[in-house]
Amino acid sequence: MLLSISLMLIIMALSLLMILLSLIISKKKMNDREKISPFECGFDPKSLTRSPFSMQFFIITIIFLIFDVEISLLLPMILTFNTSNMIMWFSTTSSFIIILILGILYEWNQSLLNWKF
Repeated sequence: MLLSISLMLIIMALSLLMILLSLIISKKKMNDREKISPFECGFDPKSLTRSPFSMQFFIITIIFLIFDVEISLLLPMILTFNTSNMIMWFSTTSSFIIILILGILYEWNQSLLNWKF
């Protein structure tokens, strides 16, 4: 019992010693304002938080999310090709692809993919 307590104390002392040496020797400066400030997606943390953002990047992000979700729904359809009814599979897959094509044509028609508004 005494041996385990003394080993625990020695381990804790060595750990504390290594932490203190690390803090003393390290070259990190705590006063560096740029290093300690948060950085998120290219926004300057020292500017106004209600600054306007580019609507073009927002629209491209939304389009990417929509098509990313649709592709994740399309992949299981490929895997179920051998196990399902051929006519039902073909009608489901073709209607899904037609919806995708109509969506991209609508976005193209509304000039959402153009960078100039």
